[in-house]
Amino acid sequence: QEQLVESGGGLVQPGGSLRLSCTVSGLRLDHYCGAWFRQALGKEREGVAFISSSGSRTMYADPVKGRFTISRDNAKNTVTLQMNSLKPEDTAAYYCALQTSCTLNHYFADYWGRGTQVTVSS
Repeated sequence: QEQLVESGGGLVQPGGSLRLSCTVSGLRLDHYCGAWFRQALGKEREGVAFISSSGSRTMYADPVKGRFTISRDNAKNTVTLQMNSLKPEDTAAYYCALQTSCTLNHYFADYWGRGTQVTVSS
């Protein structure tokens, strides 16, 4: 059975860092683009970053450029999001997704995790 499980969320102060991991099972991770999305309360789900199946190409949403880094390890079936210099506006539920084609549009995700909460507050 296909499964994506996120971990690493939590409460952090502004300026702090968190590292989110997505562990994939039941799928060939190297066949998919890996992506992270987030959804704040009362807002639409938005794309954060994606990484191509080989890891050679990445793209970031403007609000996180220079602060977040997406990476993957196909041998370990993981996709990771390193988040630095966190801001209160980064507070959201973060979701891992796998896509046939890389995009920051959440309508085209093929598989979703259940999400992990990130709260940035002092």
